[in-house]
Amino acid sequence: MTGEKLLPVNGVELCVQTFGEPTDPAVLLIAGSASSMTSWDEDFCERLTGRFVIRYDARDTGRSVIYPPGEPGYEFNDLVDDAVGVLDALGVESAHVVGISMGGGIAQLVALEYPERVTTLTLISTSPAGPGSDDLPPVSEEAVAFFTGLTEPDWSDRASVVDQVVGVVRWFTVGEFDEQAARAGVERDFDRTSNFRSSNNHQVIGGGEPWRERLDEVRAPTLVLHGTEDPLFGLEHAHALLNEIPRATLVTLPGVGHELPRSSWDDVVPAILNHSKI
Repeated sequence: MTGEKLLPVNGVELCVQTFGEPTDPAVLLIAGSASSMTSWDEDFCERLTGRFVIRYDARDTGRSVIYPPGEPGYEFNDLVDDAVGVLDALGVESAHVVGISMGGGIAQLVALEYPERVTTLTLISTSPAGPGSDDLPPVSEEAVAFFTGLTEPDWSDRASVVDQVVGVVRWFTVGEFDEQAARAGVERDFDRTSNFRSSNNHQVIGGGEPWRERLDEVRAPTLVLHGTEDPLFGLEHAHALLNEIPRATLVTLPGVGHELPRSSWDDVVPAILNHSKI
């Protein structure tokens, strides 16, 4: 594992960290909305043995460039370009690209816009279009009720913010939940950034026009990993990806929600390693 580095990417600075040897096949991990690179746990990265694992803070997370809350100076497509820019900054020609949740949407567009940079594609807990597509289930009523019930925390109060974010992670995880580990992770994220509130900018960025009708253009061998109990993207979203991306395969994770509990790594890590042998 190397130390965190601030690298110039598309005119801004992004924080990047790598694991393994640069001569090994590269695996680029793309985190979900409002999530820093630490959402890919160090132990998870270390278990991807024989790979040059890359994780990074997207804009408005961690130690990367931070914009004023509610005023992101970028669009969704910039996040797509940033993923490739991270590879450029490290001198990596192509990578096995792994994206979770919103990171899975970014990964799909990387595969469409930069096909020569994507050796394989792994999509976790994500969707071809997001909730609201006519033929796909929307966010559950329980999810709507949960998020509607959230109140704005005092962003200057570390404990208040941490409590709320831990509650959100708990809700997304379903079943097994390590609160101590989750709390430590959120506290670390809060302390790593200059303005934790700015991570919510991911919810208001523009761009990223629908790409679902283009999924048959994806050429990278694609693995879809999806929990059977995902409360945000029901399993139908995974089946849509399976049916609409050529040569895609699906591995379901029984009892798993939107987040990946540590117990799921015994299935997820070998699946990624096996897929990235292609």
